[in-house]
Amino acid sequence: MSSKTWDYIAKIVMIGDSACGKSSLTIRLTDNTFSDTHDVTIAAEIGSKIVPVDDNVFIKLQIWDTAGQEHYRAVTRSYFRNATGCLLVYDVTRRDTFSHVQEWLSDLRAQADPEICVLLVGNKSDLSETHREVAADEARDWANANGLMDFVETSAKTGDRVEEAYLQVAREIYYKIKGGKFDVNDKAHGIKMNSAKYGSSGAPEIGLDSSKDVKDKGGCC
Repeated sequence: MSSKTWDYIAKIVMIGDSACGKSSLTIRLTDNTFSDTHDVTIAAEIGSKIVPVDDNVFIKLQIWDTAGQEHYRAVTRSYFRNATGCLLVYDVTRRDTFSHVQEWLSDLRAQADPEICVLLVGNKSDLSETHREVAADEARDWANANGLMDFVETSAKTGDRVEEAYLQVAREIYYKIKGGKFDVNDKAHGIKMNSAKYGSSGAPEIGLDSSKDVKDKGGCC
C-alpha cells in the first residue's frame, strides 16, 4: 500500500500507559511483525502507513508512538498539538491501564484540536479468555459516554483488528476533511494536502518528512 500516492498526510498519536502495546500496534501496522520484547519508548517514535479512505483516496498516517511513563508525561503532552487522530490504548488484562484512560483523554483534549478523532483500543485481546480484567461492554460504554468515535479490541500479537483500528481513525479524519471540520490550510489541524496532486500551494507542513515512510523501530509495548 505504501506505493500508492497519498492525498493527505495526517498526524496521529498513540497514547496510554506503558506496556499496553502501543509500539507493538504501530509495528504490526507498518511492518506486519511482532516481538515479545521491546526497548522502552523514551519520548516518541515515528512510523507511517498509507491507507485507503475512499475510492482512489489515500491518507498517509504519520504515527507518533508516545511514551507511557509518568516521568515523560510533560514531553508526551507536547506531541498532542496538531494531531488529528488518536488511538487511546489500554491493556484488557490490566484494569489499572483502563482506569488511567480518563486522565490520558483529559490531557489530550487540553492540548489537541477539539475535533481530534479518538478511538479507544483495548489491546491484547488474544489473552482475554484467561486474563481479561476489563469487559468489552464496559469499555464501549465508557467510550460512548466520553464522546469518542468508537471502541475496538485488538491483538498486536496476532494482528487481529489492528489495521481496522487505524483505518477507522483515518476514515473519520477524511470525513471531517470533507465536512470542513479540518481545514487543510490551517496548520493547527495537522493535515497536509498533496499539492502536486491537487495543485494547492501553501499547504502546511506538520513537522515530519513527507517524502518517505519513517519507521523508527524499538519502541515499548
